[in-house]
Amino acid sequence: MRVSLPRPALLADLDTYQASWLRSDISAGLAIAAVGLPSAIAYPAIAGLPPETGLYASITPLVAYALFGPSRRLIVGPDAATMTVLAAVLATVFATPGMTSDRVTAAALLALIVGVLCLVARAVRLGVLATFLSRPILTGFFAGISLSILIGQIKRFTGVDIESEGLFAPVLELVREVGSIHWPSLALALGCFALLQAARALQSPVPGPVIVVVLSVLLSFLFDFEGHGIAVVGSLPEALPSLTLPRTGNLPLDALLIGGAAIFLVSFGSGVIAARSFGALGGYRVDPNRELTGFGAANIAAGLFGTFPVTASDSRTAVNFAVGGRSQIASLVAATTLIAVLLFLGSVLRILPIPALGAILAATALSLIDLAALKQIWRVSRMEFVFALIAMWGPIGLGVLNGVVIAIAATLAYVLRQSMYPHDALLGRIPGRDGFYKLHREPEARAVPGFGACMIQGSLLFFNTDYVQTRLIAIADELPAHTRWLVIDASAVPQIDSTATAMLEEVYEELTKRGIALGLAELHTDARAMLGRAGLIDKIGPAMIFDGMEDALLAFEARRGGAAA
Repeated sequence: MRVSLPRPALLADLDTYQASWLRSDISAGLAIAAVGLPSAIAYPAIAGLPPETGLYASITPLVAYALFGPSRRLIVGPDAATMTVLAAVLATVFATPGMTSDRVTAAALLALIVGVLCLVARAVRLGVLATFLSRPILTGFFAGISLSILIGQIKRFTGVDIESEGLFAPVLELVREVGSIHWPSLALALGCFALLQAARALQSPVPGPVIVVVLSVLLSFLFDFEGHGIAVVGSLPEALPSLTLPRTGNLPLDALLIGGAAIFLVSFGSGVIAARSFGALGGYRVDPNRELTGFGAANIAAGLFGTFPVTASDSRTAVNFAVGGRSQIASLVAATTLIAVLLFLGSVLRILPIPALGAILAATALSLIDLAALKQIWRVSRMEFVFALIAMWGPIGLGVLNGVVIAIAATLAYVLRQSMYPHDALLGRIPGRDGFYKLHREPEARAVPGFGACMIQGSLLFFNTDYVQTRLIAIADELPAHTRWLVIDASAVPQIDSTATAMLEEVYEELTKRGIALGLAELHTDARAMLGRAGLIDKIGPAMIFDGMEDALLAFEARRGGAAA
């Protein structure tokens, strides 16, 4: 049997590639490399990794996504939020006594795990996981992560080792250690940070991080920053990354798998949000399942070439759009440019001051706090704002890795909160019109004498059955004394589980004691099958199961007319 492999996305795109796009793609690739270089050197420090791993993460994953990713214009690379989660995972892994493996190997293994999880999720079409962390939850979570990143820059700004954790304890420790501050480092970091904010406010055509890197390297060369006690990046390997399968050694596999799952969830969620945002800007649709293929390939490439997990890069993709990149050729140009930097400019980057990198990270962290989105959430839904605050508190109060758990728990709590209290309404008729209408919404609607009708909007599942049962009994209590039927419009009840089936049976028995017959209308196929298997349909009577509310009313009137005759 002949097996056909899927054709790489880049080759498919080349079929429609126009020669006029090449100039734009080359310009975009050079701009992506220029913007990506500062973050490539700075971001690894978040997870305690050497700077060259950031350069590797900006080369091989770009090539892999260019080959297999579905988007023509999305750029992958190091991401601050993903790096912060990675740092927490590595801290957990290396908390095990007797660890002999190095952090780079662990990071590469985590990248492989993330890549494999992406491909497994793609195989079973779990792209829906991208929406598992809602936008309010992610907004709050990223705000919390940004504050964690800001606190983490204290040493790079001041040269003071901070052992405290949390939000306020490190600041208080810094106040106590004020005598140990290296003031030239602090002055340089604050100056670079101010320059970054000025470049952003003035909308400088040259990105702020590029200005800071070039200027700080120049000043470091002219004034010998290293000789004055200002920390510098140090030697970078002037060689390309080699293809190697990282060995697990004595690394705890369970911690790696759990950590990889956390990184996968956060990186994929944020990556698809970025992809969708730029997809809307570029006028194309984003398929999360296809993005899983691209992200999977990028992370597997990262792992095999000795670097850390990656995802969609907001800043690099924004530059690609701004300069006019038309295809993934721009990614290949960016990767080639960074290879040249690694081979020929390593000695120049060696004197890049660490405080300048701290300023870049601090500015990046501030950009993760989306105050406009938080204000919008506050205006739209106070409850969702509360969940955003819970997600924000997680990384700050309990650490980033526990913050991921808090974000997931907050999401589940939010979903349960929305489903635990399904809406219900009494139904009636409007004279001269067909159909049933909600009595509280339509002033002209009137209840049908002797015929109670209500609607439940939401699935009936174990966690809301007590509430629904209370509401149904309350509705029965409010029915006029001459009511003989209560028919539930189940058209908005897609699911019913066994607990809800037992609850409906109890409601049926209670109504029977009151001389009221229970009926069900417009049951969904699965819900009807569940009630049938439980024997409830036989108990209620097939004659009280209706295709629609109109059928139920006709049956009621026919039975009432027969009784009167």
